Amino acid sequence: MDYSLAALKLLCVQLGSAHQTTSQNAFTLGGILFQRAWLQGVLVSTPSFSDGGRTARLHLDDGTGVAELFLSGDFLNRSWETGMYVMVVGGYFVGAGDAPMIKVHKIVDLSPFPDRESMWYLEVMEVFKLFYQPLFEQRN
Repeated sequence: MDYSLAALKLLCVQLGSAHQTTSQNAFTLGGILFQRAWLQGVLVSTPSFSDGGRTARLHLDDGTGVAELFLSGDFLNRSWETGMYVMVVGGYFVGAGDAPMIKVHKIVDLSPFPDRESMWYLEVMEVFKLFYQPLFEQRN
């Protein structure tokens, strides 16, 4: 994982437009190279454990789509419940299914802060307008 590449603030629907690069374990979105994504949304499933309880899967819905989250390590010691509003940063992967997959590096329960969801949409729009859109326009 190349941590010099920023984690892009994205909506699930935008991950569907990402393309895997041939030279690196990375993706591009409108010419922006990335390996990690930053998402926020509501957990719509409870943990489904595998690998003898060493990993778990959850599903996050951000209102534009659903992403599959892979948890391991200390994240398994926390209680993740359906309906929690969370922030997730992690490695982006493409799997066999339709849902984008995120290997979680950081997950934070933002449920106690009810304004976070509306603020998130504003943050994603602002970062797109200020940083991503100019790069998209340069490519065209």
